[in-house]
Amino acid sequence: MDLRKAVAVTAVMFTPLAFGQDSDNWADDWKGETELGVLITSGNTEETNIKGRLGLIQEVETWRNTGEFRTNYSETEDETTAEKYQASLETNYKFSANQYWFLRGAYEDDRFSGYDFESSLTTGYGQRVWRSGERSFLDLSAGAGYRYNKLEMVNARGEDAEKEAIARLAGQFDYAVSENALFRQELSTEIGLDENNTITESETSLQANVVGNLSMKAAFRVKHLSDPPAGSENTDTETSLSLLYGF
Repeated sequence: MDLRKAVAVTAVMFTPLAFGQDSDNWADDWKGETELGVLITSGNTEETNIKGRLGLIQEVETWRNTGEFRTNYSETEDETTAEKYQASLETNYKFSANQYWFLRGAYEDDRFSGYDFESSLTTGYGQRVWRSGERSFLDLSAGAGYRYNKLEMVNARGEDAEKEAIARLAGQFDYAVSENALFRQELSTEIGLDENNTITESETSLQANVVGNLSMKAAFRVKHLSDPPAGSENTDTETSLSLLYGF
């Protein structure tokens, strides 16, 4: 399955879910936020770091839809040192006040990961196990699906891709520290059921309102692979400080 096929399959699966929902003003239900972090240095060291993100969410009576798109680019002395693009889409059908079924698709293209691209499609059960007010909650989910990761080079078994069924566990904890500050912890792990390659991702962040819809955000991201491609590290980390605009 190439990128065009993966995108087409995901789009076909999500479109009827998104448009067949219980809202008279479907477009008006969407909220979102854009995030941008830029660092440019010159002189003894010339370096450019750019981080961008777009997050979207729609929540109506029985459905919740989210989309996230990320990019990360770094250049040092005219040499690219990081180039990553990520996208994920998820739809939740809320069959009770705190329980939901989810369908999630994800795609990542990281130039320095040893993969040409990584993709997965999962479905399962989630529950909002705790909630306090409008901004504080804890969501936990568990499900299963399929992973297709295209390798840049064939592995020791002569394969050019990792294709296997996976189990997915995930959680998101939001806590309103104050009226103007929010702490967020996101954690997920996808466990290969054939080759047992486990991919774990975590983001810890704190954002505080500056003025109006503008906020500052500090974040620490970790991605760990139990069995990365040959020549690649097990763990990638990213520390960032960025501006966030909500709409």
